[in-house]
Amino acid sequence: MKARLTQYQQTPRKVRLVADAVRGLTVSDALKTLEFMPKKSARALYKLIASALANTGETEASNYYIKTLMVDEGPRFRRSRPGFRGSSDPFYKRSSHVNVELAKHKNLTPSK
Repeated sequence: MKARLTQYQQTPRKVRLVADAVRGLTVSDALKTLEFMPKKSARALYKLIASALANTGETEASNYYIKTLMVDEGPRFRRSRPGFRGSSDPFYKRSSHVNVELAKHKNLTPSK
């Protein structure tokens, strides 16, 4: 199952640090890791992965793993601040698009 987070107001570089830590893990391990990670984007990724799990219709998180977790650059807001000798210096407020896809483990035996 898939879930998407668009126009998240944080730079993609910072979000990728958290995404790299949980990519490829089972959903239960990823949620435990994100719950205690001291980064701003960890909470947003926690909610995104939980939403993707809810899209599957199952409640068992250990049956799924994170197949893909991509962080792309979203739109940039151009702003300016006062510069030297009456000029203005531009800066950008960057945003991110995050896509997650979950897949079911193939080597699971059905429970009795």
